[in-house]
Amino acid sequence: MTRLAQTAGLNDIQQEILATVRDFVDKEIIPVATQLEHRDEYPTEIVEGLKELGLFGLMIPEEYGGLGESLLTYALCVEEIARGWMSVSGIINTHFIVAYMLKQHGTQEQKDTFLPRMALGEVRGAFSMSEPALGSDVSAISSKGVKDGDEYVLNGQKMWLTNGGTSTLVAVLCRSDEGHPEGTAPHKSMTTFLIEKEPGFGEVRPGLTIPGKIDKMGYKGVDTTELIMDDLRIPANRVLGSTTGRGFYQMMDGVEVGRVNVAARGCGVAQRAFELGVSYAQQRHTFGKPIAEHQAIQFKLAEMATKVEAAHAMMVNAARKKDSGERNDLEAGMAKYLASEYCKEVVEDAFRIHGGYGFSKEYEIERLYREAPMLLIGEGTAEIQKMIIGRRLLEEYRFQG
Repeated sequence: MTRLAQTAGLNDIQQEILATVRDFVDKEIIPVATQLEHRDEYPTEIVEGLKELGLFGLMIPEEYGGLGESLLTYALCVEEIARGWMSVSGIINTHFIVAYMLKQHGTQEQKDTFLPRMALGEVRGAFSMSEPALGSDVSAISSKGVKDGDEYVLNGQKMWLTNGGTSTLVAVLCRSDEGHPEGTAPHKSMTTFLIEKEPGFGEVRPGLTIPGKIDKMGYKGVDTTELIMDDLRIPANRVLGSTTGRGFYQMMDGVEVGRVNVAARGCGVAQRAFELGVSYAQQRHTFGKPIAEHQAIQFKLAEMATKVEAAHAMMVNAARKKDSGERNDLEAGMAKYLASEYCKEVVEDAFRIHGGYGFSKEYEIERLYREAPMLLIGEGTAEIQKMIIGRRLLEEYRFQG
């Protein structure tokens, strides 16, 4: 074994893509990540490099200028990027979800308009479900879109947009009661609206404001923002798929593949934490020998490596199931849950191996220690994943009495 988290059965193209991404991460991301993170600076040069590699169009079909690769290939690339700096993988992931939703649910006009420019990274995507008082209860969305002639008028406040400032296309989930009688289930009266905007902060188009970045404990560099709609007018042809009432299902489809990628991010961060821990354990000496030779440290390394391998295997399984066309909400939920929890544990063990130095900003593990908690809540908390897993298990193992 040369390194952890190897993936069997990859073709030559997949192996070449991953080798290229890994080389980019080692040379262009890891050396500057901690410095940029401490300054909360957007990684412009890194993003430009990813555009040149074609990663913004990795899963966009070739007919629209993308590479037409699988979810597995994409997830493995995300794992490598997160190993370098998780914030960069977040920039890619939200863009990818919007592109995926357009590919799966958009009209032909919407695909032709956006996907070629998204493949080049000229149009950058963000998506928004959450609201200040919402949390995990998506059915409680209060933002609303009202039909007015050939337009919709949108009002409401959204929260936790990754790429909120740098994006130029935002997929926003709102209520839309038009055509849905009173008493309709909340999830059947939601619509995804495609909002085009200028990058930046403040009023980015009439009726749409992106306040400044939210100051976060970790996950820095990437811009996380609110979005405020005040009589925002958009044309009716910017309803995703042209039909109202399908937004909840469209968003859940996007989030499902997003969960695979959050699992991949957890795998990447955990793998980097293991690398840092096993390296430091061989350099640091106590009682006349490297701490790696102490049984207590070896036990930690063994547990960490096993968790990295297990999380990677579940993430790969979830991606392959989705690629096969099968339902994968159970596998995606399990992978996201396990990978995020194991990531937190592996990072903490690496932190402990570093001892007092792990508390210093000079050491990379300090950054990882602040980044890992975001994965516990992103794309659905552990509790939400357990609800999804539990319900699916009851479907599969229904008691016959």
